[in-house]
Amino acid sequence: MKAAIFDEHGGPELIRVAEVRTPEPGPGQVRLRIRASALNHLDLWVRRGLPIQIPMPHIGGSDMAGEVDAVGPGVENVAPGTRVVVDPSLDWEWYEGVRRGPGLPDPEFRVLGEHTQGGFAQYAVVPVRNLLQIPDEVSFRTAAAAGLVSVTAWRALMSRAVLRAGERILITGGSGGVSTMAVQMARHAGARVFALTSGPESCRRLRELGAHVALDRLEGEPKELIREATGQRGVDVVLDSVGEVLWGTLIRALAPGGRLVTYGATTGPGPVTDLRHVFWKQLSILGTTMGSPAEFRAAMALVFDRAIRPVIHAEVSLDEVGRAHELLEAGEVFGKVVVRVD
Repeated sequence: MKAAIFDEHGGPELIRVAEVRTPEPGPGQVRLRIRASALNHLDLWVRRGLPIQIPMPHIGGSDMAGEVDAVGPGVENVAPGTRVVVDPSLDWEWYEGVRRGPGLPDPEFRVLGEHTQGGFAQYAVVPVRNLLQIPDEVSFRTAAAAGLVSVTAWRALMSRAVLRAGERILITGGSGGVSTMAVQMARHAGARVFALTSGPESCRRLRELGAHVALDRLEGEPKELIREATGQRGVDVVLDSVGEVLWGTLIRALAPGGRLVTYGATTGPGPVTDLRHVFWKQLSILGTTMGSPAEFRAAMALVFDRAIRPVIHAEVSLDEVGRAHELLEAGEVFGKVVVRVD
């Protein structure tokens, strides 16, 4: 089969299309004929090199949608040809008694396309329990683009922040895949949505997605823009993927009792926190990543019902996966890049 692979860590130029062995499904697994996959920033980090073991040569792509092609031993009630999207989380098991609501992943938690081979290929093998059938009216490209970003946004907003109707939320990194979904989810939940991004075109598109206020960080200092937009009231929730550069500003932007939910650190992992703001305003700082099987299904139900939609910036072929990495790395993507697999 054809696959977009890299043999060592480094830049996008290392990605090439090659003929590799078509995988066979093992017990509890199915083989998919991939029809569409999609990029995430995770694909960039894996290609650059993370302190984890990954199979080499590596096939990236955590987001996958396609048709069941073959089933492994013990797999029943899944017919070949069934249209499915794949939950990208592996080994997610809830701990009992950790807190009310959804718990935490197993210590061995893994991600398809990161710890395993992924969907930038004609075929991929995945656990049958990770499949979710796609309604006939939903395209492969839509399902693939929605997977990882939808479950990440859902868990961050609904399970971790416990966002309520009428609350005010600030979402940073507004043009990103998770953020474009989070803006829609927060609006759907009845919150007042503030989004921080770069450039007038991104602001316009975020307003179209449901942001009540879109702030262009190129027009001034973020702390002043946020203060003016919120009338110095601050916000109840911040959803952040930016990290170090904005951290102090975001802590100050929270109203008393506010919650800051972090799921990324694109500008660095070492922010300074003024603890006086945290204890005086009784703030909560919450971490999150990916989501449980139940959260994946809840998020995708919104997509299938057309309550929210993934934003697709561009579509590329399998031969153009390297170029897609370059686009995402350059910060030129609003939403997601989908890979068509012919």
